[in-house]
Amino acid sequence: GLMGIIADSVLENGGEAIGVIPASLNEKELAHTGVTKLHIVDSMHERKALMASYADAFVALPGGAGTLEEIFEVWTWGQLGYHKKPVAFLEINGFYSNLFAFINHITNEGFINPIHKEMLIMEQDPNELLKRLKNYIPPRKKWE
Repeated sequence: GLMGIIADSVLENGGEAIGVIPASLNEKELAHTGVTKLHIVDSMHERKALMASYADAFVALPGGAGTLEEIFEVWTWGQLGYHKKPVAFLEINGFYSNLFAFINHITNEGFINPIHKEMLIMEQDPNELLKRLKNYIPPRKKWE
């Protein structure tokens, strides 16, 4: 899948790719066997926590329910002050435009603090996205 393609590209270009997979999925041979380091953990919760500890930023590429669940969880963690890392979407061909329209709607309806909506970065240009990630300044915590 897409994660494997990205891992392969990182490795081919001299980068380090760290994999984290629950044992139940590893048993189904879904792990990328060529990563620099592979962590096998007990649960999806442990997987996400370990991946978050390794991450400098969180970037969602086009994906499904799992992608949305993971990016929204780390966004929430940022709101709560569990991390100060940027959370971003690489917008490709309008893939996330309706999602961002909905986020704007629920912000306007008062369900999301505008400061926390501003935590999200959405960019179409990968180079511009990298600049914004590098220059990211986290807002205050939710209850400050």
